[in-house]
Amino acid sequence: MTRAESLAAEIRGYCGKHADAKAAGKYARYFREGYDSWGLLDKDHEIWNGRQEEWYERYRGMGLRGFLKLGEILFRSGKYEEGALAIRILAKFDAEMDKRVLPGLAKWFEAGIGNWAHVDSVCALILGPAIAGGAIPFSALKSWRGSKLKYQRRAVPVALLGLVKKGADARPLLEFLRPMMADQERVVHQGLGWFLREAWKRQPKPVEAFLLEHKETAARLIFQYATEKMTARERERFRRTKGR
Repeated sequence: MTRAESLAAEIRGYCGKHADAKAAGKYARYFREGYDSWGLLDKDHEIWNGRQEEWYERYRGMGLRGFLKLGEILFRSGKYEEGALAIRILAKFDAEMDKRVLPGLAKWFEAGIGNWAHVDSVCALILGPAIAGGAIPFSALKSWRGSKLKYQRRAVPVALLGLVKKGADARPLLEFLRPMMADQERVVHQGLGWFLREAWKRQPKPVEAFLLEHKETAARLIFQYATEKMTARERERFRRTKGR
């Protein structure tokens, strides 16, 4: 048994021992795609504080590669807490993040990342900071745009949010996302709309031009999210005219 397998077994053993059946479905209403939990999501639970730190300290010698493998193992179970732990522990290796981490993260999606919350956590804690800080060029996500896995595709616009919030020019980012405007999946539409809304707050002109270009063809949910902070009059410009 490898060290990653040993730690995964230890984590699962702890979760099974402390599982709370009554609390397991507490957040299910937020997940249209399904939700499987040990019932340990209380923010003050030991698993997110003392135990997480203990596991990291005892196994930190596995390094970045070892913890990437740990995540691949944990995500196979489908249990929410296991994936969340993998993300939070890997984020501790922020100083070592570069594009070489991407194949390992891609294996997490293949193993079982299957909800928006895990995707957004990967982006907020791992991918987003590395991209915004220049350790990973956003162009390195090019192949992710056409992934067969919808949650991996969602990660692309969400991972770019850090760049937008840092003040990066929105135009090359919009061009990078252009092929995704024809995506057919709701979770991707939500991610795109979220990105466009945040970009619009800071650089409205290029975003509005981009939205006008796609208003007759792209999913309306993208526009619902993207125009959420606009006035009713501003939103009117982006209504679809075909079939009216």
